[in-house]
Amino acid sequence: MSELLIDEPLEGVRRITLNRPDRFNAFTFGMYSDFIAALESLRHDTRIRVVILTGAGRGFCSGHDMSGEAGTARWIEAELGAMQAKTALMSELARIPLLMRNLGQPIICAVNGAAAGIGLSLAVACDLCLASTSAKFVNAIHNAATGAELGLSWMLPRIVGTQRAAEILLTALPVSAAEAERIGLVLRAVPEEQLMPETLRLAEAIMCNVPLGVAMTKRSLWINQGVGSLEAAAEIEQRAVLVAQATEDAVEKRKALLDKRRPRFRNR
Repeated sequence: MSELLIDEPLEGVRRITLNRPDRFNAFTFGMYSDFIAALESLRHDTRIRVVILTGAGRGFCSGHDMSGEAGTARWIEAELGAMQAKTALMSELARIPLLMRNLGQPIICAVNGAAAGIGLSLAVACDLCLASTSAKFVNAIHNAATGAELGLSWMLPRIVGTQRAAEILLTALPVSAAEAERIGLVLRAVPEEQLMPETLRLAEAIMCNVPLGVAMTKRSLWINQGVGSLEAAAEIEQRAVLVAQATEDAVEKRKALLDKRRPRFRNR
């Protein structure tokens, strides 16, 4: 059985499903490699407009598999010392949120159960996050001796504020779906049977917009989290506008609005 399922529930939508439901989709080392490869395959795939990340079964992701079934990391050289091996391990895993944020396609996380450990980091690294009402978020990273990895201590305060981030990062207390919606950790919490339909509805709304414009908007959104002034942010947005408006797709978007129809983009 493949530990990662990839399909296209709608034209232009790539869905990646973590698929170890018997282990609540805990990551093996092979899954890390497969997930990174799946992200890298999307970098220049203009046919795919939106990515959905979800989990199979009753949970989204329980973190790293600590049961001894995780296998070995293929990218770590056998002769490395313990600290060198751990450094090689973490440097590879740290690529994941960077790859997610650098993709031109928005990533929507559909959290269908517990999101713990790296599952929490993945949910936070996505551009949008929806959750079922039965979902919960747990900072199980403390089981590995610290409370943050994969950029979580940078991403989380920007989503929920410093005080709530400190509570999540320092205590590892679970956050319910309702509370996650209240503090902005997720966009919405919906009944489980509505989670994927709502996720696909959101994907379709994104795909009604100019492809390059969406990619440039995502880039501006995340780059501007780190710029030091309003002037710099406006400059980044201005350049994105000029690039996107120069495309044939931008003309098609305006024509579709006048014609009151869905635009037909060609990535030109």
